[in-house]
Amino acid sequence: MHSARATSRPAAANARNRLAHTLAFRVRYSETDQMGTFYNSRPLEWFECGRTELFRHLGMPYSSLEARGVFLPLVEAHVEYLGRARYDDLLQMTSVAAFAGRARLRCDVTVNQAGSGKPVARGYTVHAFTDRDGRAMRPPPWLLQVFADLEAPSGNGPADETPEHE
Repeated sequence: MHSARATSRPAAANARNRLAHTLAFRVRYSETDQMGTFYNSRPLEWFECGRTELFRHLGMPYSSLEARGVFLPLVEAHVEYLGRARYDDLLQMTSVAAFAGRARLRCDVTVNQAGSGKPVARGYTVHAFTDRDGRAMRPPPWLLQVFADLEAPSGNGPADETPEHE
């Protein structure tokens, strides 16, 4: 989605929640509107990127979930617009995943200006667990175990990726 060089370093959110990932990216020109700020549909696209990178960071790229018969279609989305972001602004997005009931996953997302920390957007998406035919299912035991292992305090969790400031 966005090009940025990445370095590994733990984020404050990950000290408390190992199912979190922070990604830095720049607002592209194509994401802005006539007023010079990001267009209102962009946060949902950013949320998707954050969720995809969160799963990759946890060692479970979406492609591997789907190869094992687990699909996560979107069933609910919510966005709050909190501030402006203009072309080439460096933003920081943190995505946090948690089970929501027995057969759903919720991803909470915050997007802030990287330099000032000023909020830009926040929201969440909710995804149903389904098989490849779209039938609802509970998360398989192997996936529950991955989440349980990542939530266990060990200090050896994956490090966040944030780009170097260019």
